[in-house]
Amino acid sequence: MRLFVVDAFTDRPFSGNPAAVCLLPTGQWPDDAWMQRIAAEMNHSETAFALPLPDSAEAEWAIRWFTPRVEAGLCGHATLATAHALRAEKGLVGTVRFQSRNHGVLAAHADAEGAITLDFPAVPATAVPIPDGLATALGAIPEAALHSAGLGDLLAIFADESTVRVLTPDLDAVADLTTRNALRGIIVTAPAAKDTQGHDFVSRFFAPARGIPEDPVTGSAHTTLAPYWSARLGRQELTGLQTSTRSGLVRTALRGDRVHLTGNAVTILDGTLHA
Repeated sequence: MRLFVVDAFTDRPFSGNPAAVCLLPTGQWPDDAWMQRIAAEMNHSETAFALPLPDSAEAEWAIRWFTPRVEAGLCGHATLATAHALRAEKGLVGTVRFQSRNHGVLAAHADAEGAITLDFPAVPATAVPIPDGLATALGAIPEAALHSAGLGDLLAIFADESTVRVLTPDLDAVADLTTRNALRGIIVTAPAAKDTQGHDFVSRFFAPARGIPEDPVTGSAHTTLAPYWSARLGRQELTGLQTSTRSGLVRTALRGDRVHLTGNAVTILDGTLHA
């Protein structure tokens, strides 16, 4: 079966967020343990498995995502990577629809220039008290915290971009905090620095308990970031910069209870999986 490695939310190789994409033959889902082993072997933050739906159009697939340790409920960058791989492998243009287990149908639309827009559910967050140990785990004191119940993430709000950029979290403490509080991970975010061109807010994402010390660019996190920053900045269309070492841009557009996430992708590797 065909296997790809795609850098998502970037137009340059070796930046953005790499995802492995496995295009399965028509039939049933493989054994979960086998998919988990493949994800561990690939050792990217997520590996996507796409299964063509029987008796449906070529542009309709089921999708699942695995980190090196567990199955993920939602993954934006690996969905974008899968749409990119299907365009390259199958010549699919326009809109591809993915049936997910937990979030219904997710659409991905490629434009003429190759940019891909994901149509995901918006996942608003609600204010919560700052959890005990959060400041110690992150190495800085946030000004507020919110909980995204739909994703299971904690959103830590900081006052300025520079603080987010230089954070050096204690990943063992982050893993302990997220495990104790039944969280997927921690999103840290701040408004863009004054007079910045090209982005409106910054973020980083840490999920060490799930095998992701720091995710380079997290599409799913932007389903929470977009509603938060749209309300705070008073605009429906924004650009987020995830300031990991690899970094990447996610263009967001809030559309009612949906979020459109737009980015580019670059194929790094394609081959055949023999396992």
